[in-house]
Amino acid sequence: MVESRTSPAVEASLTALAVSLRGVTKVYDNGVMALGPFDLAVRKGEFISLLGPSGCGKSTVLRLIAELSAPSSGTVRLARHEGEVLPGHGIGFVFQEPTLMPWTNVRENVRLPLKLAGVPKAEGRARADAALASVGLADFAGAFPRELSGGMKMRVSLARALVTDPDILLMDEPFAALDEITRFRLNNDLLALWRSLRKTVVFVTHSVFESVYLSQRVVVMTARPGRIQADIRIETVEPRGEEFRTSAAYSDYCRRVSAALAPSYSGQSTL
Repeated sequence: MVESRTSPAVEASLTALAVSLRGVTKVYDNGVMALGPFDLAVRKGEFISLLGPSGCGKSTVLRLIAELSAPSSGTVRLARHEGEVLPGHGIGFVFQEPTLMPWTNVRENVRLPLKLAGVPKAEGRARADAALASVGLADFAGAFPRELSGGMKMRVSLARALVTDPDILLMDEPFAALDEITRFRLNNDLLALWRSLRKTVVFVTHSVFESVYLSQRVVVMTARPGRIQADIRIETVEPRGEEFRTSAAYSDYCRRVSAALAPSYSGQSTL
């Protein structure tokens, strides 16, 4: 990680942030510059979406936040809920695929992070059951992945990410492979869960409609190398529901986000 000097005012402001990326670039071993320079600040408890064309670095941003990859330059900083800035604290990650272990049941799939962390079995099972209840799968703890629908498998993946009680939840296109009805339902359930738990969420999607419906902010990225094309705040009455999805305000925001996204697909960034 490449550290840079910051003013006392900037350092103090980090206490209100969950995630701070400053001047971040990512160049892969083959010479491809995937990202940057990229600057992003996410406040604690905020729900933001990263939206952009394939290959623009959305998933790369998540991997950098999760410390699964290191930036080529710049800084990535995370903050605990107490306000102390620390690297790599309290991350839950929901990937594009549920990646469940087919040979064991749902409870044990969810308990896996606690098992790896050495949490006693009884406590781990209790926490796994609580996480499953939070995503509406309390009655399926003993089921095997092959017995679940695609939407249910993704709920299990979400429960596994939540079982460690992370401060930050990273979600990499978790609903992309689902049918529209299931996707709408999981969008609603995710918003309800976020309102209840108030985790900081960074959500990657290719869908303008999903990003506007879910997010407090939609961060539109340019084509590779990914940079921020637009940062659009979605201001509407909470809690959101189907009335927002069919409202004029929702349509207006979708048009604004689509307009900001268009140059990325044409290859003509307005930066």
